[in-house]
Amino acid sequence: MLISILSWLIGGVLVAAAVVVLGLMLATWRVAARAERLVPACGKFVEFDGNRIHYVEEGEGRPIVFLHGLGAQLHHFRHTLFGHFGAGYRLIALDRPGSGYSVRADGASGRLPEQAEMVRRFIGELGLERPLIVGHSLGGAIALALAVGHPAAISGIALLAPLTHLEERVRQKFDLLYIPSRLWRRVIAYTVAIPASLKYAEPTMKFIFAPQTVPEDYMIAGGGWLGLRPTHFHATSTDVVAVEEDLGRLEQHYGEIAVPAGILFGTEDRVIGIATHGEPMLDKINGLDFERIEGLGHMPQFVEPERVVAFIQRIAARAFAGVT
Repeated sequence: MLISILSWLIGGVLVAAAVVVLGLMLATWRVAARAERLVPACGKFVEFDGNRIHYVEEGEGRPIVFLHGLGAQLHHFRHTLFGHFGAGYRLIALDRPGSGYSVRADGASGRLPEQAEMVRRFIGELGLERPLIVGHSLGGAIALALAVGHPAAISGIALLAPLTHLEERVRQKFDLLYIPSRLWRRVIAYTVAIPASLKYAEPTMKFIFAPQTVPEDYMIAGGGWLGLRPTHFHATSTDVVAVEEDLGRLEQHYGEIAVPAGILFGTEDRVIGIATHGEPMLDKINGLDFERIEGLGHMPQFVEPERVVAFIQRIAARAFAGVT
């Protein structure tokens, strides 16, 4: 009798757990489907090495490639900056593998050298002649890895609030994304991650944009909805885990960077502090153009687009002067 009762109890618990998991998966699917309806793919695709990269481009002239940060997508540049450049530039923003509508190759690790190599291959696939690379946040670290590992492929780097140094405190701010197990990363992505992300989206966005306010059109025009999909969460978590593998070693090679380089940083950045990730670079890259903006947070392209474009164009003038 006791064994029978225990069997029923265990069975009941398992059934209840299965119902909860199925409910979470259904909720995840519904949120993801809504996100894709609200912010559909808007560009072209190119495939290589198992990656399928979604990108947008605008204009003609000298090429500038934009690399977004952690958990972001190409709308962080297309929506904010493209309309401020004017003629003379070919502007190209891509969804990094796994983010937005880009698909990361099976077995890819997301490590910095791997992502830098992906950008190099992307440049080659599009036939771009030594573009300027603009990198925001984690995209800045990838731009630095590209400048160290593949300098002949680019003309220069313009970094916006870049991640430059290994810092445990940064991981602590994103501890819910730090999931070392590939299996658990995928399980969480397709069950609890998206309902939880939806619940905490507002405070998360306030933290990222602080001390400025979140733009009213961020979720659609800024592509924010695209972060509420399991594939995007999985890629973001993969990036968080992978960056620790290489960032410390990358720091040792900043002095080797010879292409024109610039960094723009807000003094009130609460995600990546200027004291740790910005100012120390003045002593590491020869001829670095460093622009400090008082009172600005982590999202300069949304808050000061004209100033950001002026900064990029200043670096571009130096970079393209050396391109024959």
